Amino acid sequence: MTRPYAEVIGDPIVQSKSPAIHGFWLAKLGIDADYRAAHVTAEGLADYFASRRSDPDWRGCNITMPHKQAAMALLDGIDPQAARIGAVNTVVRDSAGKLTGYNTDAPGFLEPLRALLDQPHLYRMARILGAGGAARAIIAALADRNFTLVLAARDPARARALLDELAPGPDHHAVDLAHFAPQTDFAFDDREGLLDLVVNASPLGMAGQPPLAFDFSHAPPGSVVYDIVTHPLDTPLLREARHRGFQTIDGLAMLIGQAAVAFEKFFGQAPPRECDDELRKLLTR
Repeated sequence: MTRPYAEVIGDPIVQSKSPAIHGFWLAKLGIDADYRAAHVTAEGLADYFASRRSDPDWRGCNITMPHKQAAMALLDGIDPQAARIGAVNTVVRDSAGKLTGYNTDAPGFLEPLRALLDQPHLYRMARILGAGGAARAIIAALADRNFTLVLAARDPARARALLDELAPGPDHHAVDLAHFAPQTDFAFDDREGLLDLVVNASPLGMAGQPPLAFDFSHAPPGSVVYDIVTHPLDTPLLREARHRGFQTIDGLAMLIGQAAVAFEKFFGQAPPRECDDELRKLLTR
């Protein structure tokens, strides 16, 4: 007897925590379904979707690097938010075999910020470090929440192009990533009523990658420091931020948040978020 299933695809894929997250929720809810990981190369992407399209047990997939943009041309429909972001990380198959692409990275990123975003602010500013694929959803999500953005990249022209595409307007700024490395003596004004974010949207600080060079003299008082890196979970950036008294958000918050949106699309039920502490313990063993 066959069982419904979803999966995560990417190249490489062994590092993905998605099977553990979705498997935990399926077990908690007693849903008779599977969630798997599938290694799919760029050359095999079209064949993958062609084969899954005809499988009535396949509910869809999550997509990790490097396929989030290439997959779009292989689908029947794209959710408007995903179309604006220019990347999909979730594909859902309907009963007729139609494939629709979504981007759950944006709501996943915003989820741990919800309580702050529900408050009124005189001004909101985010310093986003990194202009790769992960930054696309973050830029769009924060621009929609009335943030002024400073996007830092090794190639400021790339950062400018991303801002012009995803958050057009004169208020946002592109700078060299090296701008934030040396100490600054800039005197920040009274930040009462303001919301400041520092977001590492780059792989810098990840195991096997160079460290992120960021001097905290560039972080206004009261900033929230958010690092989307998940390995290690407690990055040097987050440790230094806590040492300096800043509020921090780690990469698991975004990972679990985006997975929750996808889970409901695949299996028709909201995941048991009251078990998040238990899930975090499982993922950090």
